Amino acid sequence: MDELKARIRPSDVIGRHVKLKRQGREFAGLSPFTNEKTPSFFVNDDKGFYHCFSSGKHGDVVSFLMEVEGLSFPEAVEKLASEAGLELPKADPEAEKRAARNKVAVNWMDAAQTFFMKCLRRDVGADARDYLKSRGLTGEDAQRFGIGFAPDSFSALKDELVQQGAEQKVLIEAGLLIEPDDRSRQPWDRFRNRIMFPIHDPRGRLVAFGGRAMEKGAKAKYLNSPETNIFHKGRVLYRYPEARKALANPQNGARGMIVAEGYMDVIALAKYGFEHAVAPLGTALTEDQLGLLWRAGPEPILCFDGDKAGLRAAFRSVERALPLITPGQSLRFAMLPEGQDPDDLLRAEGRQAMERVLEQAVPLVDMLWQREINAAPLSTPEDKAGLKDRIYGALREIKHDTVRDLYKTTLIERFNAAYGYQKRQSGNYRPKKSFVPAQQKSAMNANAMISARERRIIGAILEWPNLLSRLDDSLFAVNFSDPKLSNLLTAILSYWQRTNTVEKSELYSHIEAEGLGTTLKSLKKDRRLIMAAMGGSDATLDERLALWNAEAEALLGMSQEDEALEDTRSRMAESIREDNAERLKKLMRASQRQRQ
Repeated sequence: MDELKARIRPSDVIGRHVKLKRQGREFAGLSPFTNEKTPSFFVNDDKGFYHCFSSGKHGDVVSFLMEVEGLSFPEAVEKLASEAGLELPKADPEAEKRAARNKVAVNWMDAAQTFFMKCLRRDVGADARDYLKSRGLTGEDAQRFGIGFAPDSFSALKDELVQQGAEQKVLIEAGLLIEPDDRSRQPWDRFRNRIMFPIHDPRGRLVAFGGRAMEKGAKAKYLNSPETNIFHKGRVLYRYPEARKALANPQNGARGMIVAEGYMDVIALAKYGFEHAVAPLGTALTEDQLGLLWRAGPEPILCFDGDKAGLRAAFRSVERALPLITPGQSLRFAMLPEGQDPDDLLRAEGRQAMERVLEQAVPLVDMLWQREINAAPLSTPEDKAGLKDRIYGALREIKHDTVRDLYKTTLIERFNAAYGYQKRQSGNYRPKKSFVPAQQKSAMNANAMISARERRIIGAILEWPNLLSRLDDSLFAVNFSDPKLSNLLTAILSYWQRTNTVEKSELYSHIEAEGLGTTLKSLKKDRRLIMAAMGGSDATLDERLALWNAEAEALLGMSQEDEALEDTRSRMAESIREDNAERLKKLMRASQRQRQ
């Protein structure tokens, strides 16, 4: 594979399907996965990948061919190897034998489905047809979704397939028959008196069945095929191939698959136009299943009942997903009305009701917060401390540094807003006002204003470190009245000199490593005020620079009234207005000498 990728340029192969135009080191074009007018699809030959921002799809040249040409992985590799003049490695004889056995097993699974579908249409399937009709399914629906019926017999399927030439050993390996411990007895049909749902792997092969019991007293309402050479329950999602194809349709517009809990939910969703719906096979989502979801779209929506059991299931999904989330790879959670699943909601209220539920889906960070505040009472300081510990414990599960930092910011801000220290006094107690002389009060107000400006100046650097490239010369000579801010400034400038980069998370880590985490945390509390003072989140770098200079000029104007410094301050203010960093630097040093 390494040699193959070294010989094939992704832009050459992808360029046959997408009109690409070079932009620097990359190629850009319109997405082949969505309808768009502005190019958001990029190919990088140096790194060997493509990325589509409009659909979230990402991969190499092999996965691209699998996406756009519907090839399997071996087929895509074989096609590229032929173009590159490479011979495929000789197959392992044992692997060839396993592949041959698996192919035979899949063929008999197809034959079993044909038998089950015939039985559903015969007299023996009358009760099953009535049940499906009561759930809103027609004969055409049964045909479309491959639904069948396994008769209430220990040998009906076995007799049918053996008559067609199947070996009982192969049917046992495929999970269609059960081999008794007592070898003197004959194997019998695994599925009996059950409505049958076919299960396909991501390649579209029929590899298993799910059976819904018709008997009310059945031990297992739903029974799946056992683990076999062709079926691994944790690596498959019900109707995944159909859902992936539907999601790839540019007219779909969804950012990921809908994940329901059962077969009937997925079928109901598909009937009402939500063709991109899938379901796990009776268990919580596995890492492999999450990987399948993210291969199809960046933000699948998990649907759960709004009751306590549904919330517990959602929380389990949060736990499984946290270590795996990355930029552009997360989950959303849609909570249905209590006591209703998608099938119930759609049949009772129609498509629009389901659309409203999906539109109200909350992001993973919200469900994580809900999990932690639901975990224990929050009535005492100790309870609230426990909540904070749980939040930090959850953050440690997130492997991606940037995602973890942003989750930390969001969750701690929520904690402080809900359970942090309140500025107002509670109860009827009011502290007595102490007399402060007017002169002292004026000095206190001036000091407070100086402190506020100093915090805004350094807080702006923390919020937008890219300002350093325009301000670093000016900052070297600044003297803050607060020693903590002076130490923080030293840490920032040492970081800037050493790295010459503007990555916020790395800057924060450096500051914390210098033992200034408390000061950093204190400034973060003023984040909204700082952002407002610097033009808000939409301001340009030049606008923020001008506002920062204005703050610096005002701060200098509030310095001690010293006649020896008056001329220097005037020239410093002029330098700031003219954005003359070199002159400002010299004047600030002169100002320092004068103060000494």
